[in-house]
This record gives sequence, C-alpha cells and structure tokens, in this order.
Amino acid sequence: MNIKDLMPFKKKDVPVKREEDNPIALLRRDIDSLFDNFFRGFSMEPLGGNFASFSPSVDITETDKEIKVTAELPGMDEKDIDVSLNKDTLTIKGEKKEEKEDKGKNYYRVERSFGSFSRTIPLPVEIETDKIEAKFKKGVLTVNLPKSAKAMAEKKKIAVKMD
Repeated sequence: MNIKDLMPFKKKDVPVKREEDNPIALLRRDIDSLFDNFFRGFSMEPLGGNFASFSPSVDITETDKEIKVTAELPGMDEKDIDVSLNKDTLTIKGEKKEEKEDKGKNYYRVERSFGSFSRTIPLPVEIETDKIEAKFKKGVLTVNLPKSAKAMAEKKKIAVKMD
C-alpha cells in the first residue's frame, strides 16, 4: 500500500486560470496601456515646473562641404529659438508658451501651457563660424554649418581589405 492512499484527501488537478480567458482583465490591461502611452513624455509635477517638456526631432546630415542640422519645432516662432555654437558643440534651445482664452455668456475659460527644450549636438569637425546660416520656415529650423578648409583637407580615404 502506498502512503498517499492513506491520506484522507487526494490532491486534485486544479485548472489554471489565464488572463486571456477573462475579457474584463484584457480590457483593463488595454486601458492601462492606453493611459500609459498617453501620459508618456509629460512631467506631472504638482507645483511649478514644465507641464510638457519636449525634445524636438533633429536630423543631421553631412556632406564633404557642410553639416546640416534640421529641427522640427511646430507652433514656435523664430523669436522663441536660440541657436549657439561653442567650440565644437551646436546648441538649440527654445521655449514654447501658449494661452487660449474663451469667453461665453455663462463661462470664461483660460488654458495655459508652456514647455522648453535644449538639444546639444557635438560637431566632429572644425566649422567656419562666420559662414553659419540658420533659417526658420513653417516650423522647421535648418542650420547649415560649413566645414573649414582644414577639416575638408583632413579627409582620408581608408582602404577596406578582405580577409
């Protein structure tokens, strides 16, 4: 006789309940995910600070003669943007302020929002600082940074060998 046969109760197989079987649990997971994605990128500090700090998309391209930096800054004006060069680093800073006011017969509503950003881009070569151009058109900042003659002369072709 086996010792398990003497036990007053027998171990039964208990079915495992999976989340996929419960539609309410699936709905809750989807809603939680929706809210997590919606509030991503917002700083929810209770007092002070920026409500929505953001980092604009920046594209950097390089040719033999120049480096071109393009930043997407929708809803901003050129007066709100600061572009500076410090040795081998380009810095783009800005602050966006917006206020909406709506008055009606039985209501008055004011919404304010603001945010600031700063992007620092290291430059791999020497730049002709007196020939830098920055243009702002339809929410897109384009900065052309011409390479110095020394930087263009230092280019060296490296041969690729096969093993």
